[in-house]
Amino acid sequence: MDYITGAIDQIIYYSPDTGYTVCKFVTESRETLTIVGTFPPLSAGEALKINGKWQINPRFGKQFKVENYLPLIPSSVKGIEKFLSSGLIKGIGPALARRITAFFGDQTLDVIANKPKRLEEVEGIGTVKIREIKKSWAEHKHISDLIIFLQEHNISTTLATKIYNQYGNRSFHVLKTNPYLACHDIWGIGFKTADQMALKLGISPDSEERIKAYVRYLLEKDNEQGHVFSIKEELEKACGRDLDVPADKFEKAMNKLVREKRVVLEDTGKETAVYLPFYYNAQQEVVRSLHKLAAFPAAKPPFDMTEAIRLVEKDLSIEFSPAQKQAVKESLSKKILVITGGPGTGKTTIIRGIVDIFHRWGRQLHLAAPTGRAAKRLFEATRKDARTIHRTLEYNPKLGTFRKNESHPLAGDTLIVDEFSMVDLPLMFHLLKAVPQWMRLILVGDKDQLPSVGPGNLLRDIIDSHRIDVVRLDEIFRQEQGSLITQNAHRVNRGESLIYPDKGDKNADFYFIKQDDDKHAFETIMNLCSINIPKKLGLAPLSTQIQVISPMYRGLIGVDNLNVELQKRLNPSMEVLKLGSREIRLNDKVMQIRNNYDKDVFNGDIGIVADIDRRNYTVVVRFDGRAVKYTREELNELTLAYVVSVHKSQGSEYQAVVMPLLTQHFIMLQRNLFYTALTRAKKLSVIVGSYKALYIAINNNKPVNRNCRIKEKLMAITNSTAAKSRDTGGKK
Repeated sequence: MDYITGAIDQIIYYSPDTGYTVCKFVTESRETLTIVGTFPPLSAGEALKINGKWQINPRFGKQFKVENYLPLIPSSVKGIEKFLSSGLIKGIGPALARRITAFFGDQTLDVIANKPKRLEEVEGIGTVKIREIKKSWAEHKHISDLIIFLQEHNISTTLATKIYNQYGNRSFHVLKTNPYLACHDIWGIGFKTADQMALKLGISPDSEERIKAYVRYLLEKDNEQGHVFSIKEELEKACGRDLDVPADKFEKAMNKLVREKRVVLEDTGKETAVYLPFYYNAQQEVVRSLHKLAAFPAAKPPFDMTEAIRLVEKDLSIEFSPAQKQAVKESLSKKILVITGGPGTGKTTIIRGIVDIFHRWGRQLHLAAPTGRAAKRLFEATRKDARTIHRTLEYNPKLGTFRKNESHPLAGDTLIVDEFSMVDLPLMFHLLKAVPQWMRLILVGDKDQLPSVGPGNLLRDIIDSHRIDVVRLDEIFRQEQGSLITQNAHRVNRGESLIYPDKGDKNADFYFIKQDDDKHAFETIMNLCSINIPKKLGLAPLSTQIQVISPMYRGLIGVDNLNVELQKRLNPSMEVLKLGSREIRLNDKVMQIRNNYDKDVFNGDIGIVADIDRRNYTVVVRFDGRAVKYTREELNELTLAYVVSVHKSQGSEYQAVVMPLLTQHFIMLQRNLFYTALTRAKKLSVIVGSYKALYIAINNNKPVNRNCRIKEKLMAITNSTAAKSRDTGGKK
């Protein structure tokens, strides 16, 4: 594409965080354009050669989107004066710019660049001013040279801007010595982007730095898949396959990573585990902290526990099952306790009972959960303050640190963590650092649900280690025994076929609608969400309490397409904010997709768009009645939520859940995925799909193994302590 040459006339908008810029641009033919793109700081008067494409912005109209540009030196005296007047070169304002250009004319920039001492010839410029101008010019020249250098290697200006913002004057040095640092230091630059850049810059395909960067990339990808570590032999195969490097070069690069303390190797007895250092240390500390906490004596209550339970039953008008009574008693006598059970087994009721007894005892309790949704449900159940784990630990989002730690531990006697299956290794590491030895720790969760999104499988590993006391709840409460949702959830867990309602039963809470192809399934889902379910439950079609949960993102009945189509069907609002290819409409159901502690909204929170300001590109979303404002730069934190994935639904409950289940979802037809989706529904669960897909999902109980050694290390540390105790005759 041909370049257009011209100069910046006016900066309309610039984001220092992203580099996104909107400005007026005057071409050599005196045509004025509105150009947009990602740039380093620009100033009026700067001359550029640009290329890109035209686009229509719903608010600003026709714009030219710059994909690449080259900085030029202004040539006319007027252009040079405007360039210097812009403030880009520190120390030169409009008045001084006029005096300098009047004195040196079209030689001005050559003087500043090559003969700055001559600036003393201009009235009012001394040594200090010249030093300031010289330094600022060098910085501007540096990024211009960097952009030209990268353009010569077909590397975008967007990437150049990110690199310069990260490394500043070190940019050339980093790019020429180890461009792979960019994929670790700069958010948004992955290994593939850094690799393309490195190879264009002449880095050898079998260089040690390339292998090291790829190993770290593979480790990070495995962490994203829930693994705490990777297998060395698998990393070697991947490097040989993808980079075409021999085993000896892989070994040399791996040894260098170990010496640099960028990875940790551990012999598991079967293979060699490779960790990023944080995950190795976190795993070690979690095991040590759990063992140490379990070994510390627990204070016994000064009252009769049986009588205390009887009083709770009377106050709450409930009758505990034997297993529930055991759970309450164990919580009063153990330092660490795990309470696990499926839906309808009374986990929340037990928490209410424990909270009531500890309150009578005069003990300070903390109630926490991994997500805002789960914390809210915990509060609603107990009517006691319940917070996210991050808030409990007083997380500081600006510093990325927790105020509560081993130096400033939590105060109080007991910490109860609900929905513990969602807690990953990093969060558990920070949690245990803040739990003092005298504090009781009660972990409540369903071990058969999906594991955490982050690395680890903590609940299952702790239970399977048999080193922490566990109470298992398997008896369904009487009030839940008539629920087909509850019965079927337990049947799915046991690998048994489902129970279906009697034909014509309009009061059942579970239905299976047979549809063998995606087109018919699609239409059925549309009708269920827009007509049938709202009518049956007396809910508005746009209610946050009707939720479609799809196993996959792609396809006709995947998350992405269903969201767009349900938005059209359920919310044909004319109040629309266009964001590239996506739209946000007034009254849309949207989901927050990352934790934002400043706004007090969290990953997975669902709200309704309450206001759109198209002029200022802002949106207001109501989360449980609380209004939260989003600026243009923050809108990427929101996504449509008419449909969510199974993972995103974890920790939530909805009045009604609709789930497509077809054989095209084969890779995601797993028992724990189906079980998790099924148990999100409180009043109605509707499965739309084929019997074959249903059969596969129920019978596919092949565990998705995660590389994590919590279980083995807990067993080993306990056995080691017991052996030492025997050797010393029990003396310490």
